[in-house]
Amino acid sequence: MGLRFLSCCLMMASLAPSLLAAAEPAGCPKVVLSADPDYPPLHWYDGKELRGPSIELATRILSDLQIPYEVRYVGPWKRVLANAAAGKIDLVATLKIQPERERYLEFVRTPAFPNPVAVFVDRERAFIFNSWGDLAQHRGGISLGNTFGAEFAQYAASHLQLEEAGTADTNFRKLGLGRIDYFVVGLFTGESYLTRHKLGTRFMAMRPFLTEDKNYFAFTKASPCAKYHDAFEARLKELVANKTNIAMLGASLQGFDIKLDSTTLSRK
Repeated sequence: MGLRFLSCCLMMASLAPSLLAAAEPAGCPKVVLSADPDYPPLHWYDGKELRGPSIELATRILSDLQIPYEVRYVGPWKRVLANAAAGKIDLVATLKIQPERERYLEFVRTPAFPNPVAVFVDRERAFIFNSWGDLAQHRGGISLGNTFGAEFAQYAASHLQLEEAGTADTNFRKLGLGRIDYFVVGLFTGESYLTRHKLGTRFMAMRPFLTEDKNYFAFTKASPCAKYHDAFEARLKELVANKTNIAMLGASLQGFDIKLDSTTLSRK
């Protein structure tokens, strides 16, 4: 009886550490980072890896903080958001703050990049645009998963004919065919598409911008890696203060042969 009892005690003692480890929440062995694969020149997938200043800035910060990381391509933008909501990725680089996203994302409140949103049109079918109201009599398009602020979303739902479909490529094709009259997308993304496809003489971004928007990093609330949020933001503030972010964005724009005035890049 005594030997059997002692044997049982020794077995339980050997199992105790593994049982405790199983009961504790998982740690953060590395930060899994992802982004929209179709949003150049901020971030894009080149067929092998995610690239762009959003990725470059995030990995610079994580490296500076000596935090292990993995840049992971998970598919289209909606799948990236679904993975974030499910806690399958830890950090999204970069996106706009939206109320629905704040349910599962903890945004780093220091803006990473300026990201003005523009109305693109076919030059031959351009129309007067001074305010959102000028869009009401026209058919518009946006890419799947894109949103441009709660105020514009509410206005669009009540006053605009705005179709959600595909990517920038899909919507510029629709614009060229006359199936929509305008396409709403980030200025940098729209301009990079036109440059890559040599369509700048056919399509153009109208002024004023639809919104003067910004892009932010966000940790997944369900992720144990969210504990790095404050340290990440502190380092981001330092890099924004010395305009490292703007230098990265400027280099990306130059790579796409996009020429924008310095005030557009440095808006805060």
